[in-house]
Amino acid sequence: MIDTRTAPYAALLLRVSLGGLFLSHAALKFFVFTPAGTAAFFGKVGLPPALAYVTIAAEVAGGVALILGLWTRLAAVLLIPVLLGAIYTVHGSAGFFFDNANGGWEYPAFWIVALLTQALLGDGAFALTAARNDRSVGALAGNFSR
Repeated sequence: MIDTRTAPYAALLLRVSLGGLFLSHAALKFFVFTPAGTAAFFGKVGLPPALAYVTIAAEVAGGVALILGLWTRLAAVLLIPVLLGAIYTVHGSAGFFFDNANGGWEYPAFWIVALLTQALLGDGAFALTAARNDRSVGALAGNFSR
């Protein structure tokens, strides 16, 4: 049975955690590896270097959307290809465990499952999309009650 009293808070906790992880990975690429260094790495593993900039932007936009609760389901689903790309290009050949050299695919795969879970759960508590929808529904209900 799902506890409907606490489920929205579980979705909030998952949403904010996922968003924070994406922002931290974008920050790592931006401040530590630098965008140019990240682009060079992407080129080294056979990806177009320009895809590094797209990836950083996706991680920032997706992370912010998740934290704020804006288009949560869509943001969660759209971030999955970033992780699939990481598994395919770098982590997959390193084996399963993430503590292997080059990090295995264990962590990105778990992250994908967490994103799918978020997409299934939806916004959760304190989401801007839900608040906007609640105001719209409330305004609509107010119009019918006159």
